[in-house]
Amino acid sequence: MNSIYEQRLNRHIKELRQIYFKVYKKLGATKKDFDALLNMMSKRFLDRSDSLHQLDLRPSKWYMSKDMIGYMVYTDLFAGDLKKLESKIEYLQELGITYVHLMPLLKTREGENDGGYAVEDYLDIDPILGTHDDFNQILTTFREAHIDVCIDYVINHTADTHQWAKKALEGDKYYQEMYMMFDDRSIPDIYDKYVPEVLPDKCPGNFTFKKEINKWVFTSFSSFQWDLNFKNPKVFENMVDIMLQLANKGVNIIRLDAIPFMWKEAGTNCRNLGPIHDLIHMFHIIKDVVAPSLAILGEAIVEPHEIFKYFGDEHKEECGLLYNANFMVNIWNAFATRDVRLINDDNKKYIPPKHSCWMNYLRCHDDIGWGFNEELIESFGLSAFHHKQYLIDFYGNRFPGSFAKGEIYQYNEVNKDARINGTAASLLGLEKAIDEQFMYEQEISIKRILLGHAMIIAHQGIPLIYSGDEIASLNDHTYLNDPDKKNEGRWVHRQFFDWTRATKRLIHNTFEHRVFSGIQEMINIRKTDDLFNGDVAINIIENDDISVYSFYKKTDHDHLICIFNFSEQLKHISTTPYQKDHFSGLYMDLFSHRPIDFSEVNIKIAPYEVLWLKKAE
Repeated sequence: MNSIYEQRLNRHIKELRQIYFKVYKKLGATKKDFDALLNMMSKRFLDRSDSLHQLDLRPSKWYMSKDMIGYMVYTDLFAGDLKKLESKIEYLQELGITYVHLMPLLKTREGENDGGYAVEDYLDIDPILGTHDDFNQILTTFREAHIDVCIDYVINHTADTHQWAKKALEGDKYYQEMYMMFDDRSIPDIYDKYVPEVLPDKCPGNFTFKKEINKWVFTSFSSFQWDLNFKNPKVFENMVDIMLQLANKGVNIIRLDAIPFMWKEAGTNCRNLGPIHDLIHMFHIIKDVVAPSLAILGEAIVEPHEIFKYFGDEHKEECGLLYNANFMVNIWNAFATRDVRLINDDNKKYIPPKHSCWMNYLRCHDDIGWGFNEELIESFGLSAFHHKQYLIDFYGNRFPGSFAKGEIYQYNEVNKDARINGTAASLLGLEKAIDEQFMYEQEISIKRILLGHAMIIAHQGIPLIYSGDEIASLNDHTYLNDPDKKNEGRWVHRQFFDWTRATKRLIHNTFEHRVFSGIQEMINIRKTDDLFNGDVAINIIENDDISVYSFYKKTDHDHLICIFNFSEQLKHISTTPYQKDHFSGLYMDLFSHRPIDFSEVNIKIAPYEVLWLKKAE
């Protein structure tokens, strides 16, 4: 095995050394520091089990498979704990899930902890969820069930109760240098001139004063989340070491949390700075040497053009997977406006390198922020500011005639910005339609829910389903009764999985059955057709109706046309755009088996209808 390690290291050592000293030489790093990094890598390779070394032999881009269907879940909310989670695997298999993202399960601070993103110990399990042995067992069980596992790795910051933070508070200079700390307000004041606040309503400011040591600590998110100092090479070495130890437990995908914040420079907004890309590329190189089957998923919820950079390129790979946050935002924009032009533009512009693919999602544990392409909105003759206000009002239950029943989150009095909380079903009209006992709107809302999931399942990349969305879960306000949760509005959609409701998936024509079986059918179709592999690109077909989104996928031997109507109106769309792309004759919808003839002048698309079309035989 050592010879395999040496071969891998020899392929990458020159580039790794070059980038390491590009980042750290001016900051005082020496050959001794780099050798310490190499020694750690060697040790972690030797620690890796035989079964994981065997797993490392699978194709490096295994996650590009059409079989990859993701599911995002909080262990405690879904099952109770890690032991009980084992009994829920059959449910995941029934839906068709092949990769599960276990939301934060590492040991977090007591009390308020940002939903698990204030980590106290990266190598221990939250005792509420179980033990190390429980974690190791569930990883084995998932592997036997052919389900890959993703966990969160909060890389930008630790909890204030982490052992490094505790030692820093005791006055240990070594550990104080692991964080961004300052003796007075002079430098923090410079930062504050340029750095926007992340949670202005809940946690204003970017710094927290610690009277125990008379220092100001950089805290981008909350006062109890201390930002790490990646200008210190020891921070980089330690954080890479932790990632490899997590991989050696059998984790297949590691989600690097909040990567745009990792590097700070006074006089900048401290977002997406150049050295971050060097750091992430080194993470990629090191995992390719030590644990090549590990996939890195980057969490960068920033502007679309900045998100895209974290893929790297063909010569400098960074993240193999990225959340397609702009796609998610553009889907919600299309539902609210019945206008798909933002989706068209971004999906023509942001095409992943061959080594990477998007993680496509409709909802997640987080809020929805309106980071759309403002220049494009302005080109439509609209005001970007007023358009954002429209979306906030539409989904925040303040716009007359809106179908959505979401909640406004983190409203900023100064710039009038805000985000939105809520489940997919509540945001897409089901909750309001049930409240109003309006059966027609209930039907329409189910169509919206299925259309949204059809978008993420058909698109290039990996679909990721948020737990509960497959049974049309509605907003849950019981979190307001929990003192540790009541001040965090995102718990309205971070709810306990309703297993009583889930049983209704088996009862024909219930909301739960229609959504679950509809998504299940999409997944089954996806898994049977190589056109859904992650490396098969989409090609946008622009229609004469801005409410209709369409693309095709093509290989040497086959092709697929997908059409989505984002309005409640019956559409008659011209076949000319399809004929220009050389599509003609009779096609068959994979869902309804309805024939669609592109030789006709127009084709009909029902309200919120989804068509996945293959050439009729």
